[in-house]
Formats: sequence, C-alpha cells, structure tokens
Amino acid sequence: MKRVALLGSTGSIGESTLSVLARHSDRFRVHSLAAESSHVKLAEQVRRFRPDVAVLGNAEAPTSSLEGVDCPVARGREAVLDLCRHPDVDVVVNAIVGSAGLEPTLVALGAGKRLALANKESLVAGGELVMAALRAGGGELVPIDSEHSAILQCLEGYDRTDIARIVLTASGGPFRGWTETDVRGAGPGDALRHPTWEMGAKITVDSATLANKALEVIEAHVLYGIDYDRIDVVVHPQSIIHSFVEFVDGSVLAQLGFPTMELPILIALSYPERVPDPELRTFDPLRSSPLTFEPVDHRAFPLFGCGVAAGRAGGTAPAAFNAANEVAVGGFLDGEIRLGTVADIVQETLDLMEPGAVERLDDVLRADREARDKARRLLETHSSAPSLS
Repeated sequence: MKRVALLGSTGSIGESTLSVLARHSDRFRVHSLAAESSHVKLAEQVRRFRPDVAVLGNAEAPTSSLEGVDCPVARGREAVLDLCRHPDVDVVVNAIVGSAGLEPTLVALGAGKRLALANKESLVAGGELVMAALRAGGGELVPIDSEHSAILQCLEGYDRTDIARIVLTASGGPFRGWTETDVRGAGPGDALRHPTWEMGAKITVDSATLANKALEVIEAHVLYGIDYDRIDVVVHPQSIIHSFVEFVDGSVLAQLGFPTMELPILIALSYPERVPDPELRTFDPLRSSPLTFEPVDHRAFPLFGCGVAAGRAGGTAPAAFNAANEVAVGGFLDGEIRLGTVADIVQETLDLMEPGAVERLDDVLRADREARDKARRLLETHSSAPSLS
C-alpha cells in the first residue's frame, strides 16, 4: 500500500488524481491533501478520503469549512513542505500550478520520495536544481504530463544514447487555423474553449497560445538530456498520439491513447508496473482515425518560439519567461488585455531582464520576482480594455 501526499488537490489534476486513487484504493491510500485557498472543496475531499492531515498553503485563507473534519488541519507554506518530507509518505503528487511548485519539488526529491510531477514550472524554472536534488536524494521523478509520460514509456529498455529525436505533439488548441490577427484579438471566452482537453483556466490559455508546448520542450530537454535541436513539435489535432521517439536506427515509437490525464497519473503512481484499469481501456483505432499532423504556425503563436528561445538561453531565462507569462495570462483572464498582448508583455519582459546563472533556489526566486515586477508594470501600460468577454 503506497501512501500518497497530493499537493494541489482541488485543481483539475488534483481531482483527476483523486478519481484514480478512489478506483485503486487497494494499492494507494491518501495520506494527505493540500490546497492553496479552496477550503470548501478541500473540506469535501477530506470528508471523502479521510487523510491523516490536510493543509491550506495560504495561511490567510478562511478555514470555516474545515471545522469539524476528522483530521488535523495545518496552514502555511512550511506545512506543505512538511508533507513532502513526511516519513509516512511514499509518493508526492505535485499538482500545484505555477512557480510555487518548485520548492515542494526540491524538498520531495531531496527527501528521497517518488515525485509524480504535474508542475511543469519546476523543471522549466529550476531544472538544474531539480535534477541535482533528484541525484542527491536518491528518489524518483515520474512526469504526469501526457507528452513526457509518453516519452518515458517509449524509452523503456533503451538508453538515452539510442535517441535520435523526440517529437512532441500539440493539439493546436482552440485557435488552430486562425490568422495571426484573429489570434491577437481573441478574448478569454475564446481561449478557454479547448477542443480536446479539460484543464484549469491558466493551462488552457497556455495551450491556446502554445506557451505550454514551449514549456514542454524545455521539460524534455531537462528530463531526457536531449539537445533542443533534436526536439521537434507538430500539431496533432486529434490528441491521440502524445509523443514520438525516433531512434538512431530510424525506428520510431509512439504512445497512443484517447485524451485523459488519468492515464499518465496512474502510470506516475505505479511505474514501472502496469495496473489494470478497465475505465481507461477505451482505445479504438476506428474511432481515432484519421490521424493528421501540421506544422506549428510561428507567426500566429509567437509565445512558442519565445519560450523555446528562453530555454536555449538557459540560466534564469526560462524562469523569467514562465513568471512573465503567468502575470500576462492573469491579466488576460481578468479581461485587462487581449490575447496577443500576452506575447508582447512576455517578450518585452525578457528584453528587460539581465541573464543570470542558476546555482541555488534564491537565483530562481530572484529572477521570478524581478520578471513579475517588470511584467506587472508592462501589463499596466498595455491595459486598455476594462472588460473583455
């Protein structure tokens, strides 16, 4: 029986993780649940799953809904980190959104835990630190991203030197086929209508701009040690093939499946074991046909190239890209700017940043703060529409 600490339990990945855990309660037990501020939903989860402890990361968040629950309730950032190093925890699922997930990632790996990682910002902003913590702590890092889970499965039994190329797939999001002008003028209502995936608002916008795919390219570089020149991206609207791995002899392996985050979550919890799950065995080749592929439209989706360039630059540049994007997307979702201005703010922020090396967590946090400050000032400058639908 593996005991699981779930960070970000009230978000979309957190809720999907709980669905998987509920179906496999003979193998996994919810040791602890942590949310940032959503105390009502957290209380509902606590009553259903009966963890040993619940945590609200926001020390100022109300806790009225959690009164009377049958477990201790802790608060604050340090309480979240305590779960990551708790001696009774076997697996830490990090489903925290944004750069706030980096420190829990480092603590969990430093404590030698298996880390099921959905927080891609950890690898983007602090990839070198994360891999160093993995080596030092002797734990495991298993990605939850569908693309990186696919790569992991394709590489089973092979050495990294066998890889010629990795090809990540992108759905194209709701703006596939739109012109550059139309994408620039899109509002939140347009961006949140993803054709194949159900996700939280921020990651749905990142998928719409292809910023998310840039983050995944950086992740692939960090996780698998593959040069950027050997990582490609193609648009695959059906979202059936999640990644390809091309080997040095010309052979190509791909992982296929209908779009659901529950499969990579189950794999991250149980890897390398294959756990039977009838609810996830739904693949039908006839229903998935035809499978099509298209190139990325770099003019319509400039954030993709901007993010990959930040990854190539290395050091603090990926952290700055991620931070500026979080601020700009927040302004977009609040109706302050149109979608095209998100890319403008991110690029202008990077142009204002001085590059720096990443040797410790403070280097990442400093770059993150600086990029956010600059992006917020640019957001104020760019804001012109008080309300967008």
